[in-house]
Amino acid sequence: MAQSPLAPGISTYLEALVPPRPPELLAMEAEAARTDFPIIGPAAGHFCYLMTRLIGARAVFELGSGFGYSTAWFARGVQENGGGIVHHVVWDADLSARARKHLVALRLDHLVEFHVGEAVAELHAAAGPFDLIFNDIDKQGYPGSLPVIAQKLRRGGLLLVDNLLWQGQVLDKSDQTADTVGVRELTRLVTVDPAWIASIVPIRDGILVAQRA
Repeated sequence: MAQSPLAPGISTYLEALVPPRPPELLAMEAEAARTDFPIIGPAAGHFCYLMTRLIGARAVFELGSGFGYSTAWFARGVQENGGGIVHHVVWDADLSARARKHLVALRLDHLVEFHVGEAVAELHAAAGPFDLIFNDIDKQGYPGSLPVIAQKLRRGGLLLVDNLLWQGQVLDKSDQTADTVGVRELTRLVTVDPAWIASIVPIRDGILVAQRA
């Protein structure tokens, strides 16, 4: 799980406010902690669920889905919105199989379409439009993904992007690594473009919330 730039006490406090979760979600959190696998965590997961519910999303596309933790939060929201599809996308077939196993245990797999491939290419090939797109790919790829996202997201839909505070590295002007530059550039592209209404919510490692105007 990514390290949050928030004070540890604040992060713990926010996670304690998340309602009780199914045992399988708790098991996924424990698995991530044990193996140091990056997941969005309960506070950010619940926030993604809330955004899904607020806009009544029934078509969700994830760019980078891991072993299905974030997918589960989106699928819960879609289910409560009356049903639909969440697209889970990862490069690795074994990771996709792990995600399917977890989502079967959560009885949410019927709401999920599993893709194995490069995430932006999969989005480009998808029919769309989507109510909500979640972006958590390699950070250097963030800027290049934006034109495809804008093409596939419906007007009024939401773009959520993880790690926009990038563990505080966005503040270090000497950090010109590809991932940090990618985070900064996506932030700039979205916040200066009148086609987006955007803000960064400082939960965990920062989630960009941008509505396609």
